Amino acid sequence: MGQELSIWHLVSQASLFVQLIMLILLLASVVSWYQIAQRVMYFNQAQTEIARFESRFWSGTDLNTLYTEGGDKRVVMGMESVFRAGFKEFTRLAKKKLDSDAMMEACQRSMRVALSREEEAMEHGLPFLATVGSTSPYVGLLGTVWGIMGSFHGLGQVQQATLATVAPGISEALVATAMGLIAAIPAVVSYNRFSAKVDSFAGKYDTFSEEFSSILHRQIHSRD
Repeated sequence: MGQELSIWHLVSQASLFVQLIMLILLLASVVSWYQIAQRVMYFNQAQTEIARFESRFWSGTDLNTLYTEGGDKRVVMGMESVFRAGFKEFTRLAKKKLDSDAMMEACQRSMRVALSREEEAMEHGLPFLATVGSTSPYVGLLGTVWGIMGSFHGLGQVQQATLATVAPGISEALVATAMGLIAAIPAVVSYNRFSAKVDSFAGKYDTFSEEFSSILHRQIHSRD
């Protein structure tokens, strides 16, 4: 009885096509968990960087000093990336005699590009999780249907059809559906959670961009 109910036994007894389906689902699940772990670390780091940079930025530190300090870091992300993009453009154009509105537009454009890059970085891996979450149940169901078809085909070749004859094949096929759900559920839950984080962080970055634009606007017009 223990062997009959063993998952490994059911997998080994399944047809080659069903085993291939199970392997695909297993690989999808492994990659999903890798992406999940990576996203968790990324968003934890992003949250830490937001708190650190906001504290430093709003403490009254000179912007030139803050910009110079950021240049020593190998990885710049989040608000600091938006800040550096805007301030770099500001310092570059400040040396030229340009119209104030043109300078402001250039700084805002640079920050929008940086913001777009940050959003792309946050969304990395999410399309894969969405794909796994939406397709895995159907892939598993395909393996189950194929396995059940094989079981009934074999059933038609025996003289006496009993439940004991077809049950093992159906049990093996149903493992594919179970694996599809096991792969899909964490992917769907994680995708929804990370999507909410992307919206939240993007909103914070966008708000900071507008606030920093106001600061640059005052500095640009103070030169006139």
